[in-house]
Amino acid sequence: MRVSFYTLGCKVNQNETGALAQLFRQNGYTLAGPDEEADVFVVNSCTVTAGGDKKSRQWLRRAKRQYPGAVTVLTGCYPQAFPEEAAAVMEADVVMGNANRHAILNNVARALEGERVVDIAAHEKGEAFEELPMERFEGHTRAFIKVQDGCNRQCAYCVIPRARGRVRSRSEASILKELEALAAAGYKEVVFSGINLPSYGQDTGTNLIELIEHSAQVKGIERIRLGSLEPDLLSDEDIARMARTEKLCPQFHLSLQSGCTATLRRMRRVYTAEEYAAVVRKLRAAYNGACSFTTDVIVGFPGETEEEFAESVRFVQEIEFLKVHVFPYSRREGTPAATFPDQIPEEEKARRVHILQTAADEVRGRLANELTGTVDTVLLEKPLSTNLFTGYTRLYLPVVVSAPGAAAGQILPCRLGEWDGERCRATAVQP
Repeated sequence: MRVSFYTLGCKVNQNETGALAQLFRQNGYTLAGPDEEADVFVVNSCTVTAGGDKKSRQWLRRAKRQYPGAVTVLTGCYPQAFPEEAAAVMEADVVMGNANRHAILNNVARALEGERVVDIAAHEKGEAFEELPMERFEGHTRAFIKVQDGCNRQCAYCVIPRARGRVRSRSEASILKELEALAAAGYKEVVFSGINLPSYGQDTGTNLIELIEHSAQVKGIERIRLGSLEPDLLSDEDIARMARTEKLCPQFHLSLQSGCTATLRRMRRVYTAEEYAAVVRKLRAAYNGACSFTTDVIVGFPGETEEEFAESVRFVQEIEFLKVHVFPYSRREGTPAATFPDQIPEEEKARRVHILQTAADEVRGRLANELTGTVDTVLLEKPLSTNLFTGYTRLYLPVVVSAPGAAAGQILPCRLGEWDGERCRATAVQP
């Protein structure tokens, strides 16, 4: 039996797909690519935007059209957040959400016998973190570890609390055990992911900084990277302890959403633009400037005036992010912002996306060029030839490295060359 996965959305979804793939493999399935023939097709959905829901439905329709005898599965955030709508997607033979993922094998077995299965368990207050440990990551030289799930915040635009439930944390002992196994398997870099990563430990009496410090003591792990962080959850002490942890990559994905305080307030974010900037300044000071920042920004939020949008653009330019993901606001049923007045037309959102992304990309190119001639370590990832590899620096700058005699998975010091608009050229140097 062959199973194929199609994944939308964040690193948490990517991690969960890997865990589900391992579950299938351990039970006799062979993994197929997303465009290859299979007996079972699984869509792990993202519902942050309406476009994500649409892509999930389109992929299911295509799979059913090409392989009508196959079993199709719709799982993830879309069914969890919108169970009735997802259950009505008749191209899916199995519909299940984010809870009780281990039931997927039994549900698929029922579908193979001809039964249509809708199994969407509701999130409950006090539910435990569902363990889905990983042994290896197909096609990846870095390991992604999900350490936290859920979010207790109620941002005006966001449907994720409905899709993911309340904050719940994985036990530190379980994480460290998996880290040791991954190190023994040869992984040198790990990425901690979560729906609201800095809230790790709020339900268990620990915190993310302690997890980072203890993880850095695992022999064989050379680099730790963090997923998205909420700026208001980083205290001065947290920043100081992070800076003292040498294995922690000094690249921080600080969630922004808007560089305009008035817009942030309508979004029901809990920080101002100036408070965000203050956290950035503190991190830069702690790392003597040797750190980088990435973020996400929403444009076209209800009521965003041209002046507010311009303020957000200026803020993004002033912070000097290494990379910015720009999204048009997506109206999601059941969120407060869906009923806000002064909704922005789609064509205007598209115009603003283009303006902000262009401005952010100009900053990215300038920062990359300023690094020309410097040396940073690079995790060698995909081999392009016997001597060339793609990879990322500690600052999360994408590079193509000339490294004769090296192998994927190694971490090497490299001298950075010119930026070509997508990657820096780099050459491995003797340590």
